[in-house]
Amino acid sequence: MLKPAELIDIDGATSLTLAARRLYNQLIGHAFGPEMGKEGQEWTIRISDLRGTHKGNERLEDSIVALMKTIVTVRLANGSTRRVALLGGNDMGDPERAHGSLTYSFDKRLVPLLRESSVFGKLELAVMHAFTTKYGLALYEALARRVRLKSKFYEDFDLAAFRELLGVPPDKLKTFSNLKLRAITPAVEEINAIASFGCQIEPLKSGRKVTQIRVYWWRKEVNELKKAYAELQRPKVGRKARISGDIEQVVDIPSLFDTEI
Repeated sequence: MLKPAELIDIDGATSLTLAARRLYNQLIGHAFGPEMGKEGQEWTIRISDLRGTHKGNERLEDSIVALMKTIVTVRLANGSTRRVALLGGNDMGDPERAHGSLTYSFDKRLVPLLRESSVFGKLELAVMHAFTTKYGLALYEALARRVRLKSKFYEDFDLAAFRELLGVPPDKLKTFSNLKLRAITPAVEEINAIASFGCQIEPLKSGRKVTQIRVYWWRKEVNELKKAYAELQRPKVGRKARISGDIEQVVDIPSLFDTEI
């Protein structure tokens, strides 16, 4: 799946859940193609195809409404900004019917970005659906467009800009220690475990205060790619423990009845 870079580095999407982010990527992926840039174009997708990241129709509808209500600020190549809703009007079939569908569109101010974007982040669908945190998915999307650059291997972000990139709400994880524990570390560990590239985060300080974040990225070697592929084949249950190394070991304890007296 290819996602326009302007829709990766955006401001204003901090309230979106992991399920809503996955849904949006799925809608973009379904619409991607020669017809994507036509103003007024609509697409239809089966509701059953969208249920993979949702536990019920109600949650799916909640994500659709959240995308419609989310107004983001897109940074354009000429330095100007554009404010646009992530999802336009849509019609959803009866969710109780087995073959219901969703017909959707994009905001007309979003259409030129979809048509003219020259930089794309390549998102591997299997990897995208494997993330268990929205911070991991957000960082993955940001790095997917940068990892193919030939002369750049890291980038510095102001702390506020990096929080926005991860999708951290302003009232959450206010201290850097909490940000690192709850967002940065889990995101980096997931990317390094399942993506086709690796990354590393380094805090930069002014005095004793963290003011910037340096993000390194690199392409994985063949043996690392094999490990990532193997992890993708395993169930999500237990992934966090496997990644962090906190897997409980089963130890055989001799029974009293097996002990000679």
